Amino acid sequence: MEGQSGSAVPESSPSRLARRLCDGHFVVTAEINPPRHADPEGVRTEARLLRGAVDAVNLTDCTRGIVRMSSIAAAFVLKEEGVEPIVQMTCRDRNKIALQSELLGLPAMGIHNAMLLTGDNPAEGDHPDAKPVFELNGTSLLAAANGLRQGTLLSGRKLAHAPALFLGAAGDPERDLAQTDPARMPTAEKLAAGVDFVQTQPVFDVARFSRWIDVLRENGILDRVAVLAGVFYLDSARRADFLRKVPGVVMPVAMAERMASANDEKAEGLAIARELVEQLRAVDGVRGVHLMGIDASEAIRHIADTPVLASAVSKG
Repeated sequence: MEGQSGSAVPESSPSRLARRLCDGHFVVTAEINPPRHADPEGVRTEARLLRGAVDAVNLTDCTRGIVRMSSIAAAFVLKEEGVEPIVQMTCRDRNKIALQSELLGLPAMGIHNAMLLTGDNPAEGDHPDAKPVFELNGTSLLAAANGLRQGTLLSGRKLAHAPALFLGAAGDPERDLAQTDPARMPTAEKLAAGVDFVQTQPVFDVARFSRWIDVLRENGILDRVAVLAGVFYLDSARRADFLRKVPGVVMPVAMAERMASANDEKAEGLAIARELVEQLRAVDGVRGVHLMGIDASEAIRHIADTPVLASAVSKG
C-alpha cells in the first residue's frame, strides 16, 4: 500500500480492502466467530447480514483456545457469500512449516487478507491439556509472511510464485504508550516486520486513543500503517465490567456507570457504539473502524448502518 504501508502493497493488489485504503477511503471491518460445529449455515447467515455494510470481515482462529470451525474454511464460506474475508491466523497450534504452508494456500483460494496474531494460551480453552506451539509470535509471523510475499521462505529458499497478501496485526495503544523507546513500541516493531494495517483493542476512551495516534504520527508510523480503531458493542453492564478488567482496555468509569444504570442495556450499548464511531471517524489519521461483539452480527449491522459509516462503505 504505497505511502500507507511499511511494505508498499501495490494499488493493484487483489485485496479489495487494500485498494480501498490505497484510494484513501475510510473502511469498516467486522468480526465473526466461526461455529463450534461443522454446519456452515450460521456463517452464511452472518455473512448475508453484514454484506454491503462492511468492507471485510475477520474470521477468528479458535479464540481463547476453544475448538471452532477453521478460520480458513469459514473465510471460504464468506467469500462464497460475496463478503471479503480477513483470515486470522495464530501461532498457538502450528509450527513455522504449517504457518507458511497455510499462508501460501490463502491466495490459491482467492483470499488475500491475513490477520496474524500470537494467539491465546490453550490452558483456558476446552482442551487445557493441548500442547501449545508458539514457535513464532505475532510479530515474527508477520516477518515470515512479508518474506513470503517477497518470494522467500524462512529457510531462505526462493519461491517460484510469491503469494499476494495484505497483512494485518493487533494494535495495542496502551503497550505503545507505556514504552519509553519509540523504536521498541509493538506497533513500530510490527511495521518493521511488514504490517500493512492494525485493528486495535476496543476503544472506549477516545481522548487517550488520540494521544496514541499522535505518538504514531510523531514517530513516522501513522503514514505507513493503516489504523482501524476497535469498537466493541457492549450488550450488558456485565460485559462492560468484564472488559474494564482486560489488559489494554481503558474504559472511563462514567461509561461503565452509564451501562449499569441503563433501563435497556442493549439499546444503551448500541448508542455508545454509535457515539464512539462518530468520535473516532473524526480523529485525524484513523483510517477505519473494526466492529466487534460477542455473537453480535445483528447489532454490528446496526452500528455499521450509522450514517457516517454507511456513507463510507463501497457497495461494489
